[in-house]
Amino acid sequence: MSSFKIAIIGAGSVGFTKKLFTDILCVPEFRDVEVALTDISEHNLSMIKSILDKIVESNNLPAKVTASTDRREAIAGARYIISCVRVGGLAAYADDIRIPLKYGVDQCVGDTICAGGILYGQRNIPVILDFCKDIRELAEPGAKFLNYANPMAMNTWAALEYGKVDTIGLCHGVQHGGEQIAEILGAKDGELDYICSGINHQTWFVDVRLKGRRIGKDELVAAFEAHPVFSQQEKLRIDVLKRFGVYSTESNGHLSEYLPWYRKRPEEITRWIDMSDWIHGETGGYLRYSTETRNWFETEFPQFLKDAEKPIDPARRSNEHASHILEALETGRVYRGHFNVRNNGVITNLPSDAVIESPGFVDRFGINMVAGITLPEACAATCISSINVQRMSVHAAVSGDIDLLKLAVLHDPLVGAICTPEEVWQMVDEMVVAQAEWLPQYAHAVPAAKERLSKATIKTREWNGVARREVRSVEELRAEKEATKLKAAS
Repeated sequence: MSSFKIAIIGAGSVGFTKKLFTDILCVPEFRDVEVALTDISEHNLSMIKSILDKIVESNNLPAKVTASTDRREAIAGARYIISCVRVGGLAAYADDIRIPLKYGVDQCVGDTICAGGILYGQRNIPVILDFCKDIRELAEPGAKFLNYANPMAMNTWAALEYGKVDTIGLCHGVQHGGEQIAEILGAKDGELDYICSGINHQTWFVDVRLKGRRIGKDELVAAFEAHPVFSQQEKLRIDVLKRFGVYSTESNGHLSEYLPWYRKRPEEITRWIDMSDWIHGETGGYLRYSTETRNWFETEFPQFLKDAEKPIDPARRSNEHASHILEALETGRVYRGHFNVRNNGVITNLPSDAVIESPGFVDRFGINMVAGITLPEACAATCISSINVQRMSVHAAVSGDIDLLKLAVLHDPLVGAICTPEEVWQMVDEMVVAQAEWLPQYAHAVPAAKERLSKATIKTREWNGVARREVRSVEELRAEKEATKLKAAS
């Protein structure tokens, strides 16, 4: 097989890039692949390149690794382009969480929809479209764009509709949910099968089978409630399972943001979340976690380099989709996974233009989605509410229409359950002004937004959240996690 080039944008995400690279080299035919790393941080690029070079050297491989802050140089001639960027970094992300919280919008993660996820999309989409322009101009003809960046559905939607590039959105929520179900049912490798369908972060296990036997709602509920850890950490997901009849892929904290019934009143939030880890619903939990661990790769770098000396073990290949998709496309070995693509009738009761997450098979002919899936009505209704927000958000991000942006935020289920229209209009003005440096499409609207804010009459709240922890050191966080693991093991 002839060699080909893969470009990774946002490669300064050291741990994730190392995982993707190692996965790729687990495929025998890819041992001489060229991987071009690009990031805005020269420091992070130098670290990840050192690690990948060590992997190549230690395994005596002909693979080639390059690194450049020039994105176009990295994309030139690439057959596959992978994105894992976070536009605005932690500075912008802090605004996504803290400003809505002043208006009573309590988010755990805020990277998919809600006020935070919508503004995240506004920052990302112009950059995604720049990537697409470079791909059209410089990459191999027919190059594929694999997007790992959130907000997944919005980024993928923009790349397909406006970027005009063959794009696949990839996430690992389905795999993680499947691992939970396997654990509660005592399933061994290869014994659990499922069909999971919906939209990213709102995907539903509509058919679960253990050794061919279909597992119904009651059996799943009983198994989750009997589990010593999940029964406490996933209380909201279990409640949704009882009411909807199917289990959701998304974590307790994430799911609580999309279903306003659980997160619209402060006194209700603590009923449904678990504070053992951020992912189970803590107010601003992922922001706190990301802040505490923002430099973790600096302290772990020596260990990364040491680990890079070990032989690559194909048995330890991760379940991230990217390497498996590339293997199927290049070798014809069929791969089944769950992918984010435009619906076009795959899910019968969701809009055709929506970006869905659903099962598909990959081979030399591309991604072939399993068509004709019909979601339970409650699942479809929940997804459609988010799809309507995503559609308006994408169109606003491309057009720079601040009024459409405000309407998108107003229609968000959680925001709409908490805020008045006047509060939404002021909140969006405040977020756009705070994040102006990452929102070039709204530059024309910023002066008027500032003027409105100077005359604002709506008082915001100094609301720290009812389920929030103080920021702690990385060492304290690790010690707490170890204690939690030991408690769970006992």
